[in-house]
Amino acid sequence: MPNIRPVSDLRNYTEVLREVQAASPVFLTRNGRGCYAIMDMQEYERLQAQIKLIDALNKGRASGEQQGWLSAEQVRQHFREKRNV
Repeated sequence: MPNIRPVSDLRNYTEVLREVQAASPVFLTRNGRGCYAIMDMQEYERLQAQIKLIDALNKGRASGEQQGWLSAEQVRQHFREKRNV
C-alpha cells in the first residue's frame, strides 16, 4: 500500500524520512493532489539505470529495424576482431 502524506507533514521531516525505504517511497500531496515522491537513493539510482538500459535497447531495436539485423555469427566475428586489435 503506498505511503501518502500531505506535504505539510514535512514540518516534521525526520519522521517522514524514517518512513522512506527501498522500493517504498513516500508520496506527498498538496491540496489533495500528488505533488512529490521521496525515495531511497539506491532505488533512484536503480530506476535511472533501468531507464538508460531501456533507452539503449530501444536505440538498438530502431537501428536493427532501419539498418538490418546481424546474425549471431556476425556479432561473434565483430567481437573477435575487436579482441585482436
